[in-house]
Amino acid sequence: MSPHLRPARPTDAGSLGAMITEAVAAHDWKPALHSGAEDIAHAGMMIERGWVTVAETRGGALLGFLAREDTYVHALFVSPAAQGRGVGWALLADAQRAARRLELWTFVANARAQRFYERAGFAVTGRGDGSANEEGLPDLFYVWERPTSRIKEARA
Repeated sequence: MSPHLRPARPTDAGSLGAMITEAVAAHDWKPALHSGAEDIAHAGMMIERGWVTVAETRGGALLGFLAREDTYVHALFVSPAAQGRGVGWALLADAQRAARRLELWTFVANARAQRFYERAGFAVTGRGDGSANEEGLPDLFYVWERPTSRIKEARA
């Protein structure tokens, strides 16, 4: 599957908020701290700030999204029906093309996300005990940096 990527529009907030709500509900280890309406509002705020890229089918069905503020990835969600079909890879590869460095947090309990980010070249550079996130869950700080070209280094 090769999804179409585009900047999110304000009208996408409802669908993106629903993806967040569904993702929380799908993980019994993750506490549900926000209502569906709050998830929609959060998605709307990220869209308003220009952080969000969505993946959609050619017919316009939303498959997932990535929210990035400069180097920091705030969110990466893929709808359950689209998981395992390359949507997350497409969104992350797009972010990697646009930035020299990316940073993000993921929960220790989210082994699937850890495997995904590590396959994409991210490395754990820090650990948290949960005291700095609202869920209160231990987490890992990941960093990806674009490899430098040896040709460019030789010219410097």
